[in-house]
Amino acid sequence: MINKYKYTAFYIAAVVLVNIGFVYVPLISLFGEMFPPMSVVVGAVFILRDYAQKEIGHKILGAMLVGAALSYFMADPYIAVASLFAFMISELVDWAVYTFTKKPLAQRILISSAISTPIDSVVFLQMIGSFTLTGFVMMTVAKMLAAVLIWWKLKTVK
Repeated sequence: MINKYKYTAFYIAAVVLVNIGFVYVPLISLFGEMFPPMSVVVGAVFILRDYAQKEIGHKILGAMLVGAALSYFMADPYIAVASLFAFMISELVDWAVYTFTKKPLAQRILISSAISTPIDSVVFLQMIGSFTLTGFVMMTVAKMLAAVLIWWKLKTVK
């Protein structure tokens, strides 16, 4: 049974681990801004979401809520709430692109990430009171890194 839902389980675990990471992994100074290295990992969460949606369809929204609820109790509630709202908004966009486009998986991953990662970044940074243009750009680029790498891998493996 766990093998049947492995990407969903990985997705839920990744949401929780990222939120814990935002609490415990120290910020680094980059281009004069304090940058959360966990932002790079968030890009992978979006990709895992795509694979999990392939497994469970529209129930992915429930999986997102499970990850958010676990994060609330396992990470800092302040970060978990900001993450929940950022994920909810960006994941709904991601879900819509994934659901309504009939493009190949590699293209859906790239398109949905290109739309949803900037939304996630701005919502999260605004909610934790840390929004700056430089921080927004760095966080969005870091998240897109995972999407571009997965897209490239899927495009070259045929």
